[in-house]
Amino acid sequence: MTASPDHVDSREDLAAFVRALCRSHAEDGNSWENADLHSFLDALAAWVDDADGWYGNTGRELPASGDWRFFARALRAATVYE
Repeated sequence: MTASPDHVDSREDLAAFVRALCRSHAEDGNSWENADLHSFLDALAAWVDDADGWYGNTGRELPASGDWRFFARALRAATVYE
């Protein structure tokens, strides 16, 4: 996968990043450790829970604020949006 989360600075960048993830899964989803939706969402929740650990281990600071509701709404909307 060539897309990097470090280059996501806008809503459009986020949409492009998600599309790149989708292409990556379509092309080689079997290489993903969490290739099915249940495993992916479970891993996503676990990573969000431990994000402060990841940020600390990589020498970065966890952002103090973010639009968590936007991301939650996007996830929920994807369950029904066409």
